[in-house]
Amino acid sequence: MISTAAVFGAGVMGAGIAQALAVAGCAVRLTDISADAIAAGMERIEHGRFGLRRAVARGKMAAADAEAAFARISSTADDAAACAGVDAVVEAVPEDLTLKCRLFRRIDALVPDHAVLASNTAGLPITALAWATLRPERVIGWHWAQPAPLMRLAEIITHPDCAPRTVDLICDIARRAGKNPVVIKDQPEIWGFVANRINRAVRIEAARVVAEGIATEDEVDTIMKDCFRWPMGPFEMQRPGSMT
Repeated sequence: MISTAAVFGAGVMGAGIAQALAVAGCAVRLTDISADAIAAGMERIEHGRFGLRRAVARGKMAAADAEAAFARISSTADDAAACAGVDAVVEAVPEDLTLKCRLFRRIDALVPDHAVLASNTAGLPITALAWATLRPERVIGWHWAQPAPLMRLAEIITHPDCAPRTVDLICDIARRAGKNPVVIKDQPEIWGFVANRINRAVRIEAARVVAEGIATEDEVDTIMKDCFRWPMGPFEMQRPGSMT
């Protein structure tokens, strides 16, 4: 069971992931190379649009539960301190494969032998990240959707050397965080896993329809919502402020 986790990257996604894990009962250490980013991340967790105080104000969480969750989150800019004794690390740094591989190699040397390493990547190859470490069997992908505290997506990406126990541990903590884990296979040659491959195809075809003069962006959005009961159309999802 994962009871202590480190989250690397204190941006919008990293802060949301840390919040979700804390609500699930984990002791969480939020870390980043920037002290300002860490401070902003902690502020977002407590006071942000999808933060703990807003959850209380909306009646989604009891005040005592929100306070307990926030108390479970600590922050540090020291990688070694973040990794000491953890059961898992969730990486949420920018989508750069070289950056992620270097980070996984560094984390691998700092965490306990039993710890699992998960990457919140939208589509980079998990196989490459796994083999950047000496524990490929304990490396896995965990793709989250924004806003992480609310969205149920838990796209769990395995590779050929991923151990079943690693999958079980990540699926367990995902469920505890209120997510709906779906386990899929890595396909290193193609970006996007399932959600983003399909979403990309929809966006390309929607743009083609508009370019051909068949319908406007708003009309495409309306048709897709009315026909398929989507909460948002493909163009709405690309606009600032979208929840995707």
